[in-house]
Amino acid sequence: MTDEIPETDFDADSDPEETEKTSTFLVTNADEDSAVLKDVQSGQVHTLSSNPGVSETDAVEATVAPDPPMNLTWSVVEVEERRSLSTEESDEPPTVHEREMAAEQEVGEVRRTERAGTGEIHVLTVPPEDTDDAVSDVLDDEGTLSRAARLGVSRVEVRTGEGESGEGVVSVRYMP
Repeated sequence: MTDEIPETDFDADSDPEETEKTSTFLVTNADEDSAVLKDVQSGQVHTLSSNPGVSETDAVEATVAPDPPMNLTWSVVEVEERRSLSTEESDEPPTVHEREMAAEQEVGEVRRTERAGTGEIHVLTVPPEDTDDAVSDVLDDEGTLSRAARLGVSRVEVRTGEGESGEGVVSVRYMP
């Protein structure tokens, strides 16, 4: 038995990590010199070697490419669209339709439905005493912004109230 390492056919040009990538990205961190983009489809994180003028919580439809020779950082090749994303808690209660959706589900469940126009509505039912925590979790969750970027919307509005059965209702509205 020998300790030889078999030769492999490694072709750097065929490595998919070393090619341009076009996707929708969430800017998770940004300063004057660099930015960090998260692909909202795959979850892959790309550290940029320079900041192309983006801010944290922006959604960017862009093409990125690795920086040679090490391919550890990325550069933006082209920006097709950039939009700022925002999350807010509304003073408005969930709509009648949203409360009806909540009445049809158990506490702890989530239902999703398309909005008229662009976006989605998610209705969560929680114990009433957990409503404020659920709202905070939604507003603080990076996943909320990633979903907004994936849906192509700019605003997330969270509404709260009580359902017909007294459960806490949290409505998450993804809107243009």
